[in-house]
This record gives sequence, structure tokens and C-alpha cells, in this order.
Amino acid sequence: MVNILTIDVEDYFHVLGLSSVIRKEDWDSYPQRVMENTLRLLHILKSYNVKATFFVLGWVAERYPELVEEILRHGHEVASHGYSHDPIYRQTGEEFHAELKRSKEILEGISGERIIGYRASNFSITEQTLWALDILVEEGFEYDSSIYPIKYDRYGLPNAQRFPHVICRGSRYKIWEFPPSTFRLLGRNLPIAGGGYFRLYPYWVTAGFIKLVNRRGYPALVYIHPWELDPDQPRFKPELKNRFRHYVNLDKTEGKLKRLLRDFRFTSISSLLKSTI
Repeated sequence: MVNILTIDVEDYFHVLGLSSVIRKEDWDSYPQRVMENTLRLLHILKSYNVKATFFVLGWVAERYPELVEEILRHGHEVASHGYSHDPIYRQTGEEFHAELKRSKEILEGISGERIIGYRASNFSITEQTLWALDILVEEGFEYDSSIYPIKYDRYGLPNAQRFPHVICRGSRYKIWEFPPSTFRLLGRNLPIAGGGYFRLYPYWVTAGFIKLVNRRGYPALVYIHPWELDPDQPRFKPELKNRFRHYVNLDKTEGKLKRLLRDFRFTSISSLLKSTI
């Protein structure tokens, strides 16, 4: 079974959990580590001959177009992660649409390729922001990966479908959805394969859950951020809960990722989509 690997290309200071201690207007003043960390990740993927989907933040692409070019040079898919990393539920429809177009134009201008995939910051397509799917279709996107079928304080749509599927929005719009992987236990969906969950769980737990998803005949979708491979990043002191979420086991991420790439097969969303339709 071929699974899906996705990378959210953003820097440590973009993370919502640090926004109480880092102001957006100060982003440019902090040490920029996204280039170094993403290049490191590209080197790891190359050593395991793995291709992935890189959801690149427009803010990053605008400042580091050579990073987008390097991702493409390694044979990976480039997709949109929006522009400013603001959750959709903090934006109006007009603001979301403007940022979506801006990020798409930046990425297409650098790559010379059509951008067909999107992931919202903080998986912020929720029950209240499903309207964003209509705008994605209007702008030519073929798939989304923003709906997390779990219950969580910042995001989640716990009753959403757990595996790749087509979402129909009335009679006009259809779009593929690729949700992050979950495991159903005691009537609840548990997140199993990405971000802080990947750092928090022992490796054998993550690997076991992925195997169970594969046995059901579905690919697992894993996600990671370049800053999660960077235990030496600058440290801040937000509220305790967010401090734990951001910094837990940063020094173990790279080792876990290498084991994952050794034990399972991965590809990009667009490659899997081409083989599906």
C-alpha cells in the first residue's frame, strides 16, 4: 500500500500556538529557519527515494522563491498553504478569497505550473467554514486537505469522512478531500499520523495505526512541518499547553521520520489522485 506524505512549509514563528508571544508584524525580525529546515527535509526524502506534497505558505514562497524551485527540482508536488497562516475562521470570505488567489499566483509564478492542491492553516475548514470549499473550486483547485475528522479545540469536523473522497457542494461544485489519517476507537476518531501527534506517540503506536488503516484498504495521510526537525529553534514561553504542543519531542522527530520512510511507502497527493481518476 502506498501512503501519502505531506509537508506544511512554514517557519516556527508562524505557528498559531506561539501567536500570544510573537506578533505577525515582527515575523521578518526573527531568525529565518524555514529554508535550512526544508532543505534538510528534502535531503532526507531523497535518501529514501520518497516523493511528497509540499503545502507552501505564500509568505514563505514570496521571500524564498528559490526554495519552491528546489522542492520542484527534487520532483515533489507544490501546493498552497494559503498566504498569511491565519485560520479561515478568523477571516471573512473576501479576505480568504484574496489570500487564496495571492498564494496561488505567487506559487504559479515561481513554478510555472498550475497549483491544484490546498491545505488551510490549522486545518481550519470546519463546520462554520465549509463555504471555503466553494471558493477553492472557483479558483481551480482540484483537491483540499484541510478537514480533520476529529474533535479538537482549534479545528476539526468529527463527523466528516475519514478517507479520501469527493465532496459535492450542491449541484455545481465537486472537490476531492484528503483528510489526515485517524483511527476509530470507542466511537471516537483519534489522530494518528502527523504533527504533534507524531512527535508525542511512541513510533510503534504510529506504525501500528498506519498498518491498520492500510489493512482496511486505504492509504494513510501523514503530515509534518520542517520546524519539527529543528530542536535548536529559538524558544518562547507561551501558555503551558501551547508550549508543550510546540516543543514536545522535537529532538525525536527526525529519527521517527526516517523509520517511517524506511517502513512504509509514500507518494504525493497528486500522484495518488492521477492513479485514482
